[in-house]
Amino acid sequence: MKTRKSLFTLFSLLLLASLALAACGPAATEAPPAATEPPAATEAPATAAPATEAPAADPMADLIAAAQAEGMLTTIALPHDWCNYGEAIETFKTKYGLEVNELNPDAGSGDEIEAIKANKDNPGPQAPDVIDVGFAFGPSSKAEGLIQPYKVSTWDSIPADAKDAEGYWYGDYYGVLSFLVNTDVQPEVPQDWADLLDPKYNGQVALSGDPRASNQAIQSVFAASLANGGSLDDAQPGLDYFAQLNSAGNLVPLIANNGLVATGETAVRITWDYNALAAIDSFEGNPAAQVVIPASGRFAGVYVQAISAYAPHPNAAKLWMEFLYSDEGQTIWMKGYCHPIREQDMRDRGVIPADLLAKLPDVTGAVFPTVAQLDAAKALITANWDAAVGANIQAAP
Repeated sequence: MKTRKSLFTLFSLLLLASLALAACGPAATEAPPAATEPPAATEAPATAAPATEAPAADPMADLIAAAQAEGMLTTIALPHDWCNYGEAIETFKTKYGLEVNELNPDAGSGDEIEAIKANKDNPGPQAPDVIDVGFAFGPSSKAEGLIQPYKVSTWDSIPADAKDAEGYWYGDYYGVLSFLVNTDVQPEVPQDWADLLDPKYNGQVALSGDPRASNQAIQSVFAASLANGGSLDDAQPGLDYFAQLNSAGNLVPLIANNGLVATGETAVRITWDYNALAAIDSFEGNPAAQVVIPASGRFAGVYVQAISAYAPHPNAAKLWMEFLYSDEGQTIWMKGYCHPIREQDMRDRGVIPADLLAKLPDVTGAVFPTVAQLDAAKALITANWDAAVGANIQAAP
């Protein structure tokens, strides 16, 4: 735009100079009327842009305006230390001037789905606009008519096997299950699932959710099965393993979080590596802690985003998705140690800061189950946890 404007200015100066030279002596101060009129548009050279040319329209302008008219976005189950969601939410609010109503940050994927169901006819503050749930919850939510389709502008750079072809759900990031250990309380750091059965871990091991509803907890049981003779098609050994852990008195019936790890109430937390690494940053050495990717049963979990079919603020929800799937949003997730779903595209274009890449742990050998395998494991674990394990995992009082 700047180049074209310069050419037009140069052309105008040349035109005025030629007119001055064409006039005779003193008469130049009295130019004929025609000389005071701008040249006809057809006389302009092809390279000159019309003076009235408008700047290119922002393709997001209409969506931004519609979202700002709604004024709010309602989220659910987004702890600020999970994948750096705290920065994501604050950046979104500042960037677009929207309020973000945050519901139950410690909810599990099942709770998110239930919140949509419970608020189908309620456009109030308890109705979530968007959800971030385990991979298996995407297809099932679509089948139940609970989510609506939307394809972000970066859609083509999301791997085909990590999104619904019609745009109902789309992978956002993934991580690998790990052990977060408070080494001030437990200096003998477990290196694999079998180690957690040792009596030295009595009353110290906790899941990060209720396996009857939480995706993270369900997949922790699934991961344990891989380390105990199971497979991606057989999660039963995972239930058997947690039954042993509970019988030994090592399993604490609390939903672990970083605060409970810090106080030592749950000295060993089974959680996604990105949560564990972010926790260590937040501890700042007090307490001392370590993150371990277990030697066996390395299990990778993909989460997916979707917009509620009953979203009270559908345009704000779409704008949130555009933000999360932009390079900016994906980089914010990576700062929280998550592998963003568009990571390969961003690597190919060389837009990821080297220091962020260097912080991600080695997760060689991690396996990615299919949706069908996740569905089968979820059905088995949620239906049989009470009978097989008998631990009533609940949030800390």
